[in-house]
Amino acid sequence: MGSVAPDFEIKAADEQSLALSNFKGRYVLLSFWASYDAQSRIQNICLSNAVRSAFPSVEMVSVSFDEYRSVFTETIRKDQIVAAVCFVETTGMKSGLFEKYRLNQGFISYLLDKDGIILAKDVSIEQLDTFLNNELLASSGEKTGS
Repeated sequence: MGSVAPDFEIKAADEQSLALSNFKGRYVLLSFWASYDAQSRIQNICLSNAVRSAFPSVEMVSVSFDEYRSVFTETIRKDQIVAAVCFVETTGMKSGLFEKYRLNQGFISYLLDKDGIILAKDVSIEQLDTFLNNELLASSGEKTGS
């Protein structure tokens, strides 16, 4: 925690290319998962639903390491994940991104602040709520000079 999240560029489901650095100035929930890994897939669904319904100030960036785009596309359809923030890395575990984030121990999520600094790793919905409430309190204190 406390370090800058490594930047990367990836193609979205709609074939648009996007870099993590494009989200500077916004909180980002970065979720790494794969359709064949049940635990990471369930976590991705829960986080996606929470961000959509309760955390509009957070941009979720969901990255799947499925080797087949068709499997990824069907999975996000079934799981009702918002496709605009969903990416697939079809080189799977051989991906440079997989190595850059040292994901060899499994899939994980990160909460990044507005400057791309990692606030939390393996984020639960409860932790997301706590971190965001604390951040909002801290930023409102800065504005009021307290």
